[in-house]
Amino acid sequence: MHFKDNFNNMKRISVICLFCFFALSLSGQALKVVAMLNEPSERRGSTVMEALWDRQSYNTYERRDLEAQDLSDLLWAACGVNRPESGKLTTPTALNAQDVDIYVCRADGVFLFNAKDMTMSQIISDDIRPLMELKVPNSGAPVVLLLVSDISKFRGYSKKGDNDRLYDMSAIDCGIVSQSISLFCSSVGLGTRPRAGMDKDKIREVLELKDTQVIWLNHPVGYPKR
Repeated sequence: MHFKDNFNNMKRISVICLFCFFALSLSGQALKVVAMLNEPSERRGSTVMEALWDRQSYNTYERRDLEAQDLSDLLWAACGVNRPESGKLTTPTALNAQDVDIYVCRADGVFLFNAKDMTMSQIISDDIRPLMELKVPNSGAPVVLLLVSDISKFRGYSKKGDNDRLYDMSAIDCGIVSQSISLFCSSVGLGTRPRAGMDKDKIREVLELKDTQVIWLNHPVGYPKR
C-alpha cells in the first residue's frame, strides 16, 4: 500500500511539473500574470447629479498607483457584470454583443479586464502608456484604459459583407463605456478624460489585435494633481 501511494504521488507530481513546463514553454513565452480584483463596492460615491456637476477633464495626475478598490470599482463601473444570473453588464451594448474590451495599461504592462470573473490577464509586460500620451506626455496617470471594440461579436457580422453599420454601433458602445468611466471618476474624486488621439498603428502591432478589433478611445485615470 505504501509503495502504491508513493507511486501515485510521484505520478501526480510528474503531471503537475509537466503542466507547469508546458505552460511556461508555450509559444516561448513566460506564464502570464492573472490578477484578482476586489469585489465591487455597492455603496460609494456621490449621486449622479452631483457627479455631473463635478465632472471635468484632467491632464495631470499625482504619481502614485491607484488603490486596489478604486481600480476594481472603476473597471466594474466601466463594463462589469451587474446581473450575474444573465451575465449582462453595467453598460448597454448593441444587440447585447458585449463587444467592448478594456485593456488596462500600466507601468508593469497591459492587462485585459475579464468582467465575468473580475480578473485582469496580462497581455504584455511593456508600458505602452506613452503611445496614448502624445499631446500630454508624462501626465502622471498610473492607469490608462484603452477601449477596443470587436465587431465580429455582433450578430450580422460578415467576413465578406458591408460592416459599416457595425462600426457605428461599436463606436456608440465605446462612447457609453467612456461616459460610465467619466461619471464614476467624478463621483469618487478620481480624474480622467476621454481621448481619441494615440498611435493606433503601433498599439495594434504591440497588442497583436485582430483586424475586427477597432481602437476607439483611451482614458487616463488617476488622482488629480491640484
